[in-house]
Amino acid sequence: MMKFSLVEFSIRRPKLVLLLAGLVTLLFLTQFPKIRTDTNPKHMLPDTSDVRVWNDEVDKTFALYEDTIVVGVKNEAGVLNRETLVRIARITDGVLALDGVASRDVNGFTTITNVTAESGTLKVGPLMPAAPKTDAEVETLRAALFGNTLFINRIISQDGKTTAIYVPLERGANGAEIADKIREIVAKEKGPERYYVAGDPVARDTFGAEMFKLMAMFSPIAGMIMFAAIQSMFRNLALSAAMMGVSMVAIIWSMGLLIGAGFPVHIMSSMAPVFLMAIATDSIHIFNEFYFRYKERGDKLAAIRETMAAVSRPVRYTALATAAGFAVLLFMNIIPVQVFGGLIAFGTVVLRLLSFSFIPAVLTFVREDRIARAAGSESVEGDRTARALGGLGAFGAARPGITVAITLALVAVSVWGTSKIHVNNNLVAWFKASSEIRVADTAMNQALGGTSLGYLVVQSKEPEFMKRPEAMRWIEGLQRHLEALPEVGKTFSVADYVKRINRVLHDDDPKYDAVPETKDTVGQYLFLFSMSAKPSDLDNVVDPVFGKANIWVQMKTWDAEAMRQVSATAERYQQANPLQLTLKPAGIAYFTLVWNDEVLGDLVRGFSLALVVVFAILALAFRSLKWALVAYAPLLFTILFIYGVVGFVGKDFDMPLSVMSTLSLGMAVDFAIHFVSRLRQRLAETGNADLPGVLAWTAGRPGKGIMRNAVLFAAAFSVMMFAPLTPYVVVGAFIVSMMLLSALLTILLIPALVMLGRRWLFA
Repeated sequence: MMKFSLVEFSIRRPKLVLLLAGLVTLLFLTQFPKIRTDTNPKHMLPDTSDVRVWNDEVDKTFALYEDTIVVGVKNEAGVLNRETLVRIARITDGVLALDGVASRDVNGFTTITNVTAESGTLKVGPLMPAAPKTDAEVETLRAALFGNTLFINRIISQDGKTTAIYVPLERGANGAEIADKIREIVAKEKGPERYYVAGDPVARDTFGAEMFKLMAMFSPIAGMIMFAAIQSMFRNLALSAAMMGVSMVAIIWSMGLLIGAGFPVHIMSSMAPVFLMAIATDSIHIFNEFYFRYKERGDKLAAIRETMAAVSRPVRYTALATAAGFAVLLFMNIIPVQVFGGLIAFGTVVLRLLSFSFIPAVLTFVREDRIARAAGSESVEGDRTARALGGLGAFGAARPGITVAITLALVAVSVWGTSKIHVNNNLVAWFKASSEIRVADTAMNQALGGTSLGYLVVQSKEPEFMKRPEAMRWIEGLQRHLEALPEVGKTFSVADYVKRINRVLHDDDPKYDAVPETKDTVGQYLFLFSMSAKPSDLDNVVDPVFGKANIWVQMKTWDAEAMRQVSATAERYQQANPLQLTLKPAGIAYFTLVWNDEVLGDLVRGFSLALVVVFAILALAFRSLKWALVAYAPLLFTILFIYGVVGFVGKDFDMPLSVMSTLSLGMAVDFAIHFVSRLRQRLAETGNADLPGVLAWTAGRPGKGIMRNAVLFAAAFSVMMFAPLTPYVVVGAFIVSMMLLSALLTILLIPALVMLGRRWLFA
């Protein structure tokens, strides 16, 4: 019985192969109308993760909202004037009317609760029920604002130039859409004021919208760049169309599978089309060898068969290495990373299947006269690129000692650079510094308490423990410790309400700006307050049985490290001031911290696993640990070089960049597999009597395919460097640098290593 050959079947039945590919592609295309995006950071971890369960519990206990938009109003002459206050009141009314806004809990000048007293009776009501009509009313408002520490750095800046309106969103509301509606409201106002719209939901949902646009825009642009590059290399439309067809089919199958399986498109999976387009460039080795073979044989079908026989083994193993590098991500904890890993691993398998079916089928339709014209210059001796690469390989072979010595010196410097890497995730920093969102966030953080919000939940097993004066003073002391941190702009708790009530009921005497002496007095104050205040005023800071209290912590940065400092300071305070209380952080800032640590853990775990898997694949491909070590060196050194640069330039090591560490192994190893595989094939044909000559031939002929692959790969990703979102820019620059450097190191360093270790390798 004859052994089935996919290549032979595709050559004999090319129309059937192309028809089947088209039908399956149409099937996956039917899933595209179901596409949806998701950038909610909470969804990056499973529903059952401890941090999500805890945060949901805290939100429910204290009637908190997941998302809050901060609307800033700044007037260099001061916001406390009649004209500006009228505009603020009008803007607040417009915001309250928006769908998706939790209007009952919006806090600004006209809605925030003010605690005063009149004739010994507690009075609770809005700070500014209506815009002041006289200068005297403005001054009364000024006194109320700056005489109440609850308001300073929360809704009024110390210099009086900036105020904020805090806009909580109903669950499921889209922050970007509501932010756009708020911008429309403030755009109608004329005056000297500047307006800012900031907050986590604005950044997160705007990022999602931009991500979706970039996915739709960059994929075709990258495709056009690749097509132009392929056409300039091979000067044959059919071959160029074949490679682009392979990448398009793989993208449609992979994204169709993702959407059909019910997964949303996240930041990682949004990059999948460009990744698959770039991985498809490995097929360049087929076209590169096909031109060489056709020039030597002059027979198209024979050239196809010989080409596929020559490159089949390295192509199979590069596919295995790439798929394994991405599949490692399935063992990570971050859900979008897992999905992305599985998606690209599937796409890589599809690409290789198409390499042995779709491409041979297309090659049968290409006219031989056109192949002959294009292949005319394809020889190691006659082609300038091949000669230059052959010369580079010959240099490594002729001067192996100095080549390896210089490489090791650069590696040592790179290792030092990697020690400077700082792991951090900051969603706002994913926008460029000039972006509206970044500008708004910076302005609000400088003027007020901060747009990043975390909580510290104080718990006791004893009901009504929070009414005890010692508990109130303990919470107040913790707040003062936290406010001494440069990252913290403002804290707020039930103790602030109690102190305020105590003061106003004693004729606003500053000496009574303190926690009362008895539990009964505290309880009475809180009861009086609850009778007139908005329900959320008390619900947000203490639970119904007064066994738990919630400290609000506003921070001036979305860096994960800020919440770490808050948690560490709270722990030190608790150790220095023991009380029968437990303390636990919560909120979106705490989630970001946990997620940041998960990224670090995933980085170490994924990178270590990928190192082992890729080496195992190299050993399997070459049936030799010795040759695996030789092939391993260029890709390992490439990664060290690039991460050394990341450390030296001070770029935060965030989620997109950390994922690249694992992926880079799976992608950069392709060059080494092709080089060593073809080198050993050549040695088997000619022997190793002229080892330098064989190395130069490998650097020139398969090396040209390697360099073409690297250039195409880099071209596909270069388009990402022009994105308005920094993760795309960084990933684009990372991949471009990695592919070009890896290709050059492969062609230069492997000949040097082979010459240095030739006795050991050929023993």
